[in-house]
Amino acid sequence: MQRSAVRPSPVFLAILAVAVLGGVLIAFGTDDAYWEGNPPAMIMAGTFLLVLAGWGVSLCLHEFGHAIVAYRGGDREVYFKGYLTLDPRRYTDPVFSLVLPLLILAIGGIPLPGGAVWINHHALRSKKIDSMVSLAGPLSNLVLGGLLIVSVEVFDPSVPIAGALSFLAMFQVMAFVLNILPIPGLDGWGALEPHLSYEAQRFGAKARPWAPLILFACLIGIPGVSNVFWSISDAVYSAVGGDGYLSDVGNVAFFFWR
Repeated sequence: MQRSAVRPSPVFLAILAVAVLGGVLIAFGTDDAYWEGNPPAMIMAGTFLLVLAGWGVSLCLHEFGHAIVAYRGGDREVYFKGYLTLDPRRYTDPVFSLVLPLLILAIGGIPLPGGAVWINHHALRSKKIDSMVSLAGPLSNLVLGGLLIVSVEVFDPSVPIAGALSFLAMFQVMAFVLNILPIPGLDGWGALEPHLSYEAQRFGAKARPWAPLILFACLIGIPGVSNVFWSISDAVYSAVGGDGYLSDVGNVAFFFWR
């Protein structure tokens, strides 16, 4: 592998810089009004930028997770397609893989997964590796969420910054829970698919375009389904050490128009 192939792209670094800018705005925007449940404009703007750009970074890392495991598992095409550069412009469909998930997150607070990298499954050395390729994406979200939680514990930042980081961590956990579901079109199904019968794989191929859409419609329109999803996400978030209060703090600042 050439060294330049794994060097982060300027676009990825620009998204990361926006997240850092959000943190700077939060750091310089703290005042007493925050404690009254009415965050100052700089904190709201900073939280919005940090969380949204942080989510963009995690989308790139999610797809990089798929690609790097596929590369090590025998698929050399991911190298030539530029998937190892963390460049969202290399994705199969940047609009649906990056722009749309960011928009859905900003408006509805749902961590929409993006099917961004094309994997040559026939080049992978085994069914086990094929499953690991699918699991690598959601596991990257879980690891990133855990790192954000640990950073809050270790560095003990101000409450506004801790709130933004914790809320971003919560989104990572939600993305993990959502993507790990064994539903065609999601990574959980992709992990099972190599071990399923031919008939089941055919069903999954037919259901892949619309099954996630039905799931998202249920999450939005059926309170019982959304409540179960939130309960599981909260349980996982707490299990990895997340602070519910800090996540709520970030929630209030991020959705400042509500």
